[in-house]
Amino acid sequence: MRTDEPLRAALQADEFLLAPERTLLPDAGPVPGIGVRVRGGRFADIGPLDAVRARAPGVPVQALPQCLLMPGFVDAHHHLTQSFGKALAFGEPSEIFRRIWVPLEGSLDPRGLYLSAKLAALEALRGGFTTVCDAGVRSAHGIEALAAATREAGLRCVPGFVCNDAGDNSAARQAQLLAEAGRFLAGGSALWHPSLAISIPEAASDTMLHAAAKLAAEAGCALQVHVNEHLASVERSLVARGLRPLQHLHAAGALGPQALLAHCTMLTPDEMLLLRDSGSAVAINPVASPWKGNAVAPAQMLAALGVRLGLGTDGTRSDAFRMMDAAESNQRLAFGLASGDSVCGAGTLWLDMAQRGGADAARLGAVTGRIEAGLAADFLLLDLDVPELTPSWNLGWELVRLASRAQIASVHVAGRLRLWQGWPVDWDARALLAEVREVAARQVAAAPLHKVHRPA
Repeated sequence: MRTDEPLRAALQADEFLLAPERTLLPDAGPVPGIGVRVRGGRFADIGPLDAVRARAPGVPVQALPQCLLMPGFVDAHHHLTQSFGKALAFGEPSEIFRRIWVPLEGSLDPRGLYLSAKLAALEALRGGFTTVCDAGVRSAHGIEALAAATREAGLRCVPGFVCNDAGDNSAARQAQLLAEAGRFLAGGSALWHPSLAISIPEAASDTMLHAAAKLAAEAGCALQVHVNEHLASVERSLVARGLRPLQHLHAAGALGPQALLAHCTMLTPDEMLLLRDSGSAVAINPVASPWKGNAVAPAQMLAALGVRLGLGTDGTRSDAFRMMDAAESNQRLAFGLASGDSVCGAGTLWLDMAQRGGADAARLGAVTGRIEAGLAADFLLLDLDVPELTPSWNLGWELVRLASRAQIASVHVAGRLRLWQGWPVDWDARALLAEVREVAARQVAAAPLHKVHRPA
């Protein structure tokens, strides 16, 4: 495809008309001959190129041979302020949040939090993500740092305001938390879509679980919760409550369309039906399962039941194509081989989860996730003129198994060109990396981390 400077300049206008070789449309797949007009940050017109061009005769057409225009990916579960950790957690047993993530995040100063979040935002954009759901910052300065970092990077964000009250579930504390949560939800903007979060069910009282779910439902936003991720957490819940974590949420009245439940790797048949019947959404984290989990979520079964599903990175690796590849591979290894299922959802299932499904799970289905007139122009231009996709027989499946982020020519959020050939167009990413190297070395050294596996 074209990667010349005139094209780059055209993509930075308020209005432009693109004529890619193929456009990935909802339910239709990659369609040739489509014109896509972007104006004011939204998809203004989509249809056969000649018809779109006729309706906008004054807008120059940008021909994009050997290019795919596709929706930006949605990361349905992330921890943006934990990006300094990276390989520090590799090889550690499950529940590393207790020994690595929480101590690290809690020890960062405001500058460290900002740099960590901006680094993660840059990684997300480079990996094809235009929207990221952040599951809640465990620091007094975290929200402000997160807001500044994602705004400057140009990343659409669904931040979670943490409503944990297990340490103090007095009526006064609960009232204070809910009042702060209400103010947080009222503070949205074009790229900032507030949500609520409770780390794990045991981190909040039943009163707070119910109240936070009710508040999220009334606001039309998500309530993000880690659920049934590790055997240790399931057993703790059984010992303390006689209920598994997902059952605990149900008993507290916290399930429903507002619930965005991360992981759900260890589910009983009854719990799968609870998810279906409550309308709750699940963020499947396919890289987190082999890296630090105890099981693989039964994504294909949940999809067959009609459970709302998105894919998330859990902050492991912000590469949307490798995330989809991991999702399909996990499903094949954990379930498909034993049942002789050689399809495992094909490419379409995983593409849908990573784009439209993730947007729906984050309660942003009316905002992003599809190439559709009226929605935010969050999209990628992908170079198809590569050996890996030549010849091309089934582009949907090829995007899952063969495509890579190296093919992303440009990343657009709300119509604005954010990345060109992997790097921001309006801020200095190299300067960020240099500062991260210096600050991270100092702040990680001072963090009270506890690594338990000597070979790691």
